[in-house]
Amino acid sequence: MPLLTHLPRSRPYVCRRCFLNRPIIPLARRSIAKWAAQHPEADAQWEEQSMMIQTGARPSMLNILEGRGFVKDIAGPREALDWLLTRKRIGAYVGVDPTAPSLHVGHLLPMMALFWMYMYGYHTVLLLGGGTVQIGDPSGRTTDRARQEYDVRAMNVQNMQQQLQGLWTHVKALGIKHDYPIETSRSKALLNNASWLKDLSAIELMRDLGSGMRLGPMLARDSVRLRMESGEGMPFSEFSYPLFQAYDWWSMYSTQGVQLQLGGSDQYGNLCAGMDAVNHMRKIHRADEPAEQGPLLATFGLTTPLLTTSSGEKFGKSAGNAVWLDKDMLNSFDLYQYFLRTPDSDVARYLKLFTFLPLQQIDLVMGRHAQDESKRVAQHLLAKEIVELAHGAAYAKKAETAHKEAFSQGTSTFSLSALRHSLSVFKNAEAIAKGAVEEKSEGEQRLLAYKQAYAGSTTAQPTANSSNEPSKHNPPSDIVTLPLSLLNAGSFPGVLYAAGLVPTKSEGRRLILKNGAYVVVPNSGSVENPGSLAWTHIPQAIATADPKSYLVDYDALILRSGKTKIQICRVVKEEQFEAEGLTCPGWDEFKAKRQDVERQR
Repeated sequence: MPLLTHLPRSRPYVCRRCFLNRPIIPLARRSIAKWAAQHPEADAQWEEQSMMIQTGARPSMLNILEGRGFVKDIAGPREALDWLLTRKRIGAYVGVDPTAPSLHVGHLLPMMALFWMYMYGYHTVLLLGGGTVQIGDPSGRTTDRARQEYDVRAMNVQNMQQQLQGLWTHVKALGIKHDYPIETSRSKALLNNASWLKDLSAIELMRDLGSGMRLGPMLARDSVRLRMESGEGMPFSEFSYPLFQAYDWWSMYSTQGVQLQLGGSDQYGNLCAGMDAVNHMRKIHRADEPAEQGPLLATFGLTTPLLTTSSGEKFGKSAGNAVWLDKDMLNSFDLYQYFLRTPDSDVARYLKLFTFLPLQQIDLVMGRHAQDESKRVAQHLLAKEIVELAHGAAYAKKAETAHKEAFSQGTSTFSLSALRHSLSVFKNAEAIAKGAVEEKSEGEQRLLAYKQAYAGSTTAQPTANSSNEPSKHNPPSDIVTLPLSLLNAGSFPGVLYAAGLVPTKSEGRRLILKNGAYVVVPNSGSVENPGSLAWTHIPQAIATADPKSYLVDYDALILRSGKTKIQICRVVKEEQFEAEGLTCPGWDEFKAKRQDVERQR
């Protein structure tokens, strides 16, 4: 490890003021100096924090990340990175290409590591790949990326940028909620690499950066080797992706002082290529750097574990099972329910990865959980914290309340008062939305329709409102609206599909035959508790079972998939359904089939 041989062990730390006055990286120095001038207390805070770490009074930043399970691999010597993070307020970044309109849960791991660094005062950057998305990252893929149209890319960039801004807001709020010191000087930035890549000439890129990228390491990368061995090959655009990602790092290294890149484990090759590229560019553009400053200017990469399903599959949209963070694509109730189903064996690990709860508090929660695992205390806390991170505190509270109302009487009964309350809230929201939604611009309505269509086409387990979440006259809610004409004898599989509980009608049929689908029975309460309605299995005699027989209060059908996935369906006449401009999965197919039957008559 040659870098360790140069560590200046004769001094405990480098003074921040001396670091700012060094005759190197002038652009980064100006950027950091401007920030430091706006936060004069930052120097003293950092020196005090550094000294506490060196004396063992508190753990280092790297130890904190390792203790919560964020670190899989480190590109560069671990001891050198630990030393650097202790002695210097370096910049760190996470990049994401907007290949979809929303982030998914798989994106959260490296971002959470970055958010922890933000909490402790490092300069943190979220980079949106508005430029690199036009090239395509081959990491973790066995086929070429499909080319996206300009307007699709523009909508992805627009929505994801708003989503990242919202995440920062929620992170700041969670930091206050969990009592992280608000006096810590924190610095963050949200950048788009299109801002510098659009002005980068091919000659400049190849002359400077291309001259330092060696073909051997690029060909040896798993993403390239596997594609070549499969006979599929790889387009030169995707092969050159690490070159552009490396230029991103050099740009931020020069202007933002970014020395650490974080990413998923499938990004390790890109991280190493970026480190080599920055070192190469330093030799070209910073040839006068003092040798003794080398350790303070070094770059490092850190990868987080990939989040996988119980079967070992990667969480991500390319795997077809994306858990979206946009509430228009996966509503807060469904996101809450998703993490409520976390197995007991995983919940402690997820609490460390996805929340800002101190480790001591997690241990206490797990102790309470162990006393009665059926109450799922840890899962409820995990679900609420994740919804609060993704959607905000108000939506997290709403999802928690909705769950309590739906399951206030266990999984054998459903509360009639909870149903009536939910429908009342829905109708009030609908009245507001009829006026508010019409105020949306044409572009906003188009973006909303695109997100809903994208979620419906790529999510293996559709959200309750994946196809009739807020449309022209349908407000955001955890209730879907279905046309009465869709409910007929033998239609339960199609109704489950229309409600968003299954991805296909055939899957709905299989679920019924396995006794995994339930419906609330109207007027099934006891004399002592008439408002406690009973759940029952949807009859396996599918051909004769009529959903209309299970309507509660004449206009509501309550369905359930498995133990926890509930969907309240408001049922209206077809005329009203069409007049409100609503739709649902299978509706167009149903109408086309009905027209065929009428023509044959």
